[in-house]
Amino acid sequence: MKNDMSGSMAKSNSELIQAFKNLLGKEHVAVGKRRTEHFVTGWRSGKGTALAVVFPQNLVSFWQVLKLCVESDCIMVMQAANTGLTEGSTPSGSDYDREVVVINTLAMDKLLLIGEGEQVVSFPGTTLHTLEKKLKPLDRTPHSVIGSSCLGASIVGGIANNSGGTLVKRGPAYTELSLYAWVNAQGELKLVNHLGIELGDTPEAILTNLEKGQFKPSDIHYDCGKASATDYVAKLRDVEADTPSRFNADPSRLYEASGCAGKIAVFAVRLDTFPKPKIEQTFYIGTNDPSTLSTLRREILTTFKAMPEVGEYMHRDIFDIAEQYGKDTFLSVKYLGTDQLPKMFAMKAKIDAVLNRVPFLPIFISERVMQGVAKLFPKHLPYRMLQFRYQFEHHLILKMSDDGIDEAKAYLSNFFTDNSAAGGYFECDAEEAEKAFLHRFAAAGGAMRYQTLNQSKVGDILALDIALRRNDSDWVESLPESISCDIDKRLYYGHFFCHVFHQDYILKKGADAKAVKTKMLRLLDSRGAKYPAEHNVGHLYEAESALQSFYRKLDPTNSFNPGIGKMEKHKRNCSCC
Repeated sequence: MKNDMSGSMAKSNSELIQAFKNLLGKEHVAVGKRRTEHFVTGWRSGKGTALAVVFPQNLVSFWQVLKLCVESDCIMVMQAANTGLTEGSTPSGSDYDREVVVINTLAMDKLLLIGEGEQVVSFPGTTLHTLEKKLKPLDRTPHSVIGSSCLGASIVGGIANNSGGTLVKRGPAYTELSLYAWVNAQGELKLVNHLGIELGDTPEAILTNLEKGQFKPSDIHYDCGKASATDYVAKLRDVEADTPSRFNADPSRLYEASGCAGKIAVFAVRLDTFPKPKIEQTFYIGTNDPSTLSTLRREILTTFKAMPEVGEYMHRDIFDIAEQYGKDTFLSVKYLGTDQLPKMFAMKAKIDAVLNRVPFLPIFISERVMQGVAKLFPKHLPYRMLQFRYQFEHHLILKMSDDGIDEAKAYLSNFFTDNSAAGGYFECDAEEAEKAFLHRFAAAGGAMRYQTLNQSKVGDILALDIALRRNDSDWVESLPESISCDIDKRLYYGHFFCHVFHQDYILKKGADAKAVKTKMLRLLDSRGAKYPAEHNVGHLYEAESALQSFYRKLDPTNSFNPGIGKMEKHKRNCSCC
């Protein structure tokens, strides 16, 4: 037994585990290496250990779990779908100074509509997929769409990590309206209601009323903060600015839950939704000259009255990798839909975790099976896309809506008529548009699959997401020989109008990934780029000073997710430090 910072008598490990079981039921508490392995292992990399993984089923029990953890002086790692790419939603190693409890929030997945759906309140486990389904009959769309790496991402996870940006008009996931718990400098757990909704005076009353939707329209305030990044279009149109349009450590996007990276426990966030366009049209653009796309970007952002809905870039090399190694993802989404896929991927990860321990089986056997099955299906990409792949190195998928469609048609027709050597484009029919975006969606998974299935021939994968300056016309990087000599494949894709790029490097066998990354980040620094752009620092990147200050303000005792941003893991504001 030991005293915690608040003066309460801490429970022993066995007593704490039993208290979790009494509170949540045995089936909602995982203990031991086998039962916790999936939840302490990152989506792409990273692994740690935990005393327990707990699964609160409602907001009040979530609060009570936090109280038990604080009373016993435990570290709390918040986790929803565990789809982060920088190890930020799992423990990292076993060198913490306190016991670690992972709190998985996926069971708390309610979504409340405000008004006619103009805004929503999302619970901590609600996914983007759920939000899209809920809004569809209302002819409204969410702040973000399902990303390029996974299908199960949660709404709160996106807010906490400043994710998103695929939708040009809406920018990164952001809100100033949230309900969260934090541990203050005196070690006291406090609940903060900044949702802009009157819900009661005590934590239990607030959480119960929210859970049951027990509040009136008159309890909702509309003048208490932003529920989306309303200034983003103006930032994008400023193409002469010498800074990126969005990046993880942008101080203007750090506000309580937004950008918190699990340094507080978020119970709910309130977000804007948006009217669904009446009509949409996708244009597929190809060129061998990067300056062509630079010109298109600048002129569309500065001269068009209507902004694009989406503008996704793919290089020919990632086109090829996604075609071959992302085919099963493409076919699964197209023919099975997205309803069950998050559960299927989670089940696949658990199966891999078990089978990878069997000595006589090849590792990642499920990946090999899925790859083999996909090969049995006929070609899945449209003829015109494949023709552009052979003609052009650089590809841009541009989606316009409503009044912007005619604007884009006139502009692209004139541009390529006057500059026939610059490249070409075609207007996608409905099937081509769907397949173009599915192909782009499969890119990140395709890169991972390639590296996984070719581990005997290639080294690690170095995955970076970077934000270039808005005025940077030289967006195609030129690598020095000291870096390129260690790279087997360079795979480039991203959100072109935002100048945010995903750059996956498959290293040569034997290459030192840490050394290559150090050189690469030094090169990016010299270009004025920011990283990571939208996947958070996690345990892979050093947090900039402004971001470190933000984390310390949210979590003065270092009780939540310590060590992210390569910061200290030990307790702060205590007698020992």
